[in-house]
Amino acid sequence: MGSVARLSGLVALGLALMRSAFAQTPYAGPLFDAHLHYNDEACVHDAPSPGCPHPLTDVLARMQRNGVRAVLANSRPNAGTLALAGAHEQTRAAGVTVVPFVRLYRNRADYSGWFADGTIAEMVQTELARGTPAGAYRGLGEFHLYDSANANGPVAKQLMALAEQKDLAILAHVDDVAIDLLMANTPSKGQIDLPPGRPKADPPPRVAATHAAAERGGDGMRLIWAHTGISGASIERVDELFTRYPRLMGELSYRPGLTCDGGQLCPEWRALLLKYPERFMIGSDTWVNQRWLYYDELMQGYRAWLGGLPADVARRIAWNNGAQLFGFNQNAPATR
Repeated sequence: MGSVARLSGLVALGLALMRSAFAQTPYAGPLFDAHLHYNDEACVHDAPSPGCPHPLTDVLARMQRNGVRAVLANSRPNAGTLALAGAHEQTRAAGVTVVPFVRLYRNRADYSGWFADGTIAEMVQTELARGTPAGAYRGLGEFHLYDSANANGPVAKQLMALAEQKDLAILAHVDDVAIDLLMANTPSKGQIDLPPGRPKADPPPRVAATHAAAERGGDGMRLIWAHTGISGASIERVDELFTRYPRLMGELSYRPGLTCDGGQLCPEWRALLLKYPERFMIGSDTWVNQRWLYYDELMQGYRAWLGGLPADVARRIAWNNGAQLFGFNQNAPATR
């Protein structure tokens, strides 16, 4: 009996070690970087090389070697995004698709007052009308609200309604209170189905098309919550908001409490990602040049904890959710 017990113990230990080794195998598929800035600190595009510490060749090489196949590009000023969008040969060679967003900032001064500044709304309309060398803009943001009450600023309200009207996504660096306020400023109130009590009627063709797009996870407006609450909204509060708003998605850079020992997901976050596998995305948030310098490590960190998830969930969060949202190939091959 002793030998049998010892053998059983060894078998159990071996299986446990195998499961652990499997869980630690990094995810090897494509990545969608859903929060990328190419700001003027990284490159002023009409300046000589001293004004461009991270030229296009550098940033695209970082994406390529890390298996980043698409980026949600938003930059201060928008010239950085336009440079990425216009680099057709270079992005094609790197295997990177650029999803351009209109950022609401011409300079750092715009961070604190954009929500009540009519010239920002004019700039957004001008950019949307002009488009980019890669096609139409697909969203607005990233924007910041340091006081959640400013979600009810006149320009904030105007742009939230505009985003839904034009099927644009939103990338918002806000707290959980502002999520409620921003959603309240959209015609859908953050819902895919009509809110309870609203009479159902035959929608006009455009509204019907938008509703169908939202149901299939396509072009219908989505609010992408940058960092899924950088101020540390509780897991219960995040869950509550995801339940309340089907149009809410979460981007996970800088999220406090996301990972624990060994760079793996903390148990409560693993459970939340498994509950909403179609609602999360990863991002680099290259808001300062140091983030470009550590781009490899950031992507390796994501690959480490993605490898601890079921393969289909990892693929969704790493790639499919972004690809589906912006309507391009979900079957990009493995890169590593």
